[in-house]
Amino acid sequence: MAAQSTIEQPEPTAPARTPAPAARRRDPAGAGLLRFVQGTWRPAAVLAAIFVVWWAVTAAELVKPYLVPSPGATLDVVLDQTSYFAHHTWITTYETVLGFAIAIVVGVVSAVVMVYSPTVEKSLYPLLLFAQVIPKIAIAPLFVVWLGFGLSPKVVVAVLMAFFPIVISTVTGLKSIDPEMLQLSATMGAGPGQTFAKIRFPAALPHLFAGLKVAATMAVTGAVVGEFVGANEGLGYVILQANGNLDTPTLFAGLLIMSLLGVVLFVVVELLEKLVLPWHASRRTDAATTSL
Repeated sequence: MAAQSTIEQPEPTAPARTPAPAARRRDPAGAGLLRFVQGTWRPAAVLAAIFVVWWAVTAAELVKPYLVPSPGATLDVVLDQTSYFAHHTWITTYETVLGFAIAIVVGVVSAVVMVYSPTVEKSLYPLLLFAQVIPKIAIAPLFVVWLGFGLSPKVVVAVLMAFFPIVISTVTGLKSIDPEMLQLSATMGAGPGQTFAKIRFPAALPHLFAGLKVAATMAVTGAVVGEFVGANEGLGYVILQANGNLDTPTLFAGLLIMSLLGVVLFVVVELLEKLVLPWHASRRTDAATTSL
């Protein structure tokens, strides 16, 4: 009988299982909430510390109540006059949002024109710097004289306050594109419009959003400054009236609501940036970070 060959065959191995793409991209349960807590507990702790110090100073009567009201007195004023503050907050919010929107349109268009026309840039850029240096509170009365006591002067001041950071950041972003990308686009036959829509403007968006964050808070300041000069409604009017009557609880309430309005607008721009720029390095959740 012939000897049978005993060649051992390797046992088949199961193919390695790779997780589904959707499973790899899906965050574990609670990861979004954890990131939110990690990003907000520090400022929340600072605000809580400020509140505790405020409460302790007023409770110990280290300062007179007519100079610094207690947190309880300030909250009572807001609760007792909810409709009053809601009305004036809406007026200031409307002026701020309208001025901010106009500043975005005018600022972006001006930046595009200056980037594509060196002559326009050399002519307008020094004037923009000169106009930014002038205190807006000093020229706000002129707008009241020219435009009256209605909505227009407040919106104009808000536009002036928000316009400069938008146009400067947009110009910087549009100029920051790699020249080799522009040469490659021209080589492939792309026109100026296609180059702007596909290369220049997307590359400028991070700079634009950085300017929008600054402009959002400055638009609130501009609207309130316009109300300081001449208005019969709005948070600026509330603050002036409370200051004239030495009503510090109402004064502090107006200041806190104004600050909260600026924070809300900043957060709205921040959320919009997350939606528009998920690809940007600052938005990558898988980037290595160091937390304390």
